[in-house]
Amino acid sequence: METLANCLHDLTALGSGGTLALTGALFLAGLAGSATHCAGMCGPFVLGQVASSLAARPHLSRLEAGALLPYHLGRAVTYTALGAVAGLLAGLASRGAGLGLALPVLLGFGALVMLAQAFGHAVPFLSRVGVSMPAGVVDAVIRRAAPLLSDPRPLHRFGLGVLLGFLPCGLLYGALAAAAASGSALGGALGMAAFAAGTVPALIGVGLAGAFFGRRFGPALRLVAVPLLLLNAAVLAALALRAARIA
Repeated sequence: METLANCLHDLTALGSGGTLALTGALFLAGLAGSATHCAGMCGPFVLGQVASSLAARPHLSRLEAGALLPYHLGRAVTYTALGAVAGLLAGLASRGAGLGLALPVLLGFGALVMLAQAFGHAVPFLSRVGVSMPAGVVDAVIRRAAPLLSDPRPLHRFGLGVLLGFLPCGLLYGALAAAAASGSALGGALGMAAFAAGTVPALIGVGLAGAFFGRRFGPALRLVAVPLLLLNAAVLAALALRAARIA
């Protein structure tokens, strides 16, 4: 029972301050990754919602239509839930099954994925890290999400966010691996909630400015994103070494 309790809410698996550092790193990952990855991958879903909202309610301002807060809340719920499950399973593996190296391995994988996001196009090996799920999974998610895309009601926007939170991508895999390394459901949930919060600004920018956002701000954001992803990878690698020593 004590092991299960620790895997549910303990925040000390990575040592003093480790979970706080991990949460901060995942926020940076979401912030940087949203500029280089999420804006392109999720941008069409965002723009589709904005267009349907303006068509249904022409009096809406672009700010009201582009913020899409229920949608972002839905994504955050999914990411947080996935982080809680991943943290619980990793905690059980490291504490219950005695796989002490599980946490540093997860952190190492997360660091590699962040390097892939920064240098994936330049380094072929890194570009293969975090390979995506079969196309059938993506198709299934999009098929179920399609009816919600054109419905501007807040509950449907929230449901769309929940569904699209399951859309597989390498950046999400890396964040989940790192969040799982917190070793508890609470730690994993906090980490992925921070990651979700980090992805919001760029997607709101897309919603407010449309394709202009990418043309006007995209190059500058990518320039800033690379050092942030490198910093993120360095933090995760340092936490991996620390976790290995603790194990």
